[in-house]
Amino acid sequence: MVGVFDLFRIGVGPSSSHTVGPMRAAGSFVQALADAGSIRDVASIEVELFGSLAATGRGHGTFTAILLGLEGQDPQTLMPEVAQSSLDRIESTGSIQLPGGSKVPLGVDDIRLFPKIVFDRHSNALRLTARDVNGSVMCAETYFSVGGGFVVREGEAVAGDDQDEECSLPYPFGTGAELIEVCEREEMSISAVMLANELATRSETEVRSGILQLWEVMQACAHSAMNRSGVLPGGLEVRRRAPDLRQRLEQQDEERNPRYWQEWVSLIALAVNEENATGGRVVTAPTNGAAGIIPAVLYYVANYAEDVAGGSQEVIDDAIVRFFLAAAAIGALIKEHASISGAEVGCQGEVGAAAAMAAAGLAEVLGGTPRQVENAAEIAMEHSLGLTCDPIGGLVQIPCIERNAIGAVKAISAGRMALWGDGIHHVSFDQVIATMRETGRDMSSKYKETATGGLAISVGVNVVEC
Repeated sequence: MVGVFDLFRIGVGPSSSHTVGPMRAAGSFVQALADAGSIRDVASIEVELFGSLAATGRGHGTFTAILLGLEGQDPQTLMPEVAQSSLDRIESTGSIQLPGGSKVPLGVDDIRLFPKIVFDRHSNALRLTARDVNGSVMCAETYFSVGGGFVVREGEAVAGDDQDEECSLPYPFGTGAELIEVCEREEMSISAVMLANELATRSETEVRSGILQLWEVMQACAHSAMNRSGVLPGGLEVRRRAPDLRQRLEQQDEERNPRYWQEWVSLIALAVNEENATGGRVVTAPTNGAAGIIPAVLYYVANYAEDVAGGSQEVIDDAIVRFFLAAAAIGALIKEHASISGAEVGCQGEVGAAAAMAAAGLAEVLGGTPRQVENAAEIAMEHSLGLTCDPIGGLVQIPCIERNAIGAVKAISAGRMALWGDGIHHVSFDQVIATMRETGRDMSSKYKETATGGLAISVGVNVVEC
């Protein structure tokens, strides 16, 4: 079962499926060579990208992510300044340094692209081939980056390397209906059910400290963006707005009047996604393209939520932990029964999923019943159905950054709206997940992270990043 630390990971921008996933795939590839004791015999490596990875890989940082992964870098621990130093060296030398091996000639321009070849398994596919000095194939693997940083190797049924060791969970659930049934039978909240399942593989201290570390990275991400001016990289000349917006808000709202909550929430979402667009350190939540929604709603929890804002640090931390746990329960259901990949179902699987998770987390900390929490997720997802993924120039900037701000406000509205009712509603969360999946299947490929439709072609740009 997908857990909290599967859905929420520390990584680098700008994309979980196009940056984090490919980096992890490349790292897995060289690790296999090292485990086989043959990495020193590698003379060349071929990199081939297919489908969406080929179509928008340059703007999404896929090419450089693979080079860093082949050097053994891990997105969980990689710092942006280290990445840039390594990429400068690769560009100047035209070669990469395999971990424990030799230098191999390979650069961005050597990567082969096949955007029109789409595999049945997933449209985010990459193939890596290592050859020895005689040109003989030593190892060849095909990987699929299926969203949220999850990677599946061809032949695997699931993303096995992402899962903890198999264990028996005290409260397994496979659908939203089953989750509600468990909660009501055991008289537990959704966050309590998720915590009990997490404790099957970790101590409570580890769960709590791990979640609070994620929250610290989210806050640091927003803070970094609010202190950086100029334009975002990539050629679109998108101006960073976070510093000016923060300064304006601090002047107008010196005493943190609740009537400004929406402006502050939007600022946090914009800041996180501006940082993501620069390749900064972010938390995949559940993707990088939608990374600003959950930290923005968490900011609302810590500063404006009843019985939380103004409380002790322990009260705030407890709310943050319960928020993450409830959000993860919703994210797990979406990933298992639909997708969190924009290349597979459009942005409804990224911003829509994040909004549903955030709405559930908010309803949980505001004292919602399990049915109200499920209703909150359903409202947010229902009103995200059909969202396309059509980034201009193949960059995670327009419409992605503003879409996160709108998604965060939508999540808060959904969470609070669900609390107005008794949890009884006509459309179940299971039904809206199934609808999202079918909508994604019916959606034209040009609206699924290929930069061949929607805003990506309707808005003229002078830069081609994909």
